Amino acid sequence: MAYWLYKSEPFKWSWAMQKDAGDQGTEWTGVRNYLARNNMRTMQIGDKGFFYHSNEGLEIVGITEVCALSHPDSTAEGDARWDCVDIRAVCDLPKPVSLKDIKANPKFEKMALVTSMRLSVQPVTEDEYLDICRLGGLDNPPL
Repeated sequence: MAYWLYKSEPFKWSWAMQKDAGDQGTEWTGVRNYLARNNMRTMQIGDKGFFYHSNEGLEIVGITEVCALSHPDSTAEGDARWDCVDIRAVCDLPKPVSLKDIKANPKFEKMALVTSMRLSVQPVTEDEYLDICRLGGLDNPPL
């Protein structure tokens, strides 16, 4: 099992929209960064991830799950370089965890969200996942 963080601007694709997509989930399209694409290529069915509102909110608001392996991005207009995975919403974080709170906590000083701010799809360690879930009010997070 691996853990991830997906960044989305809420005016383009919000957590509410992700939840509305239901159990079938949606493609995580539009990623045009090689490292983020490579991260998606390593994902497995069932991997969990955080849904992060970027630009507005700047907080982790929910937990997702990979529901389809890496495949060609339908928005890439035939450009075979770009892949995506499908993700579905699993649950809300009862208390969203802000970037400010993450940066203020020494436990997260090496977290990709702090060190690689611009990367749209990034790895999260198991300890980071569990600690952020606790901060967000999930004592028994989905694993």
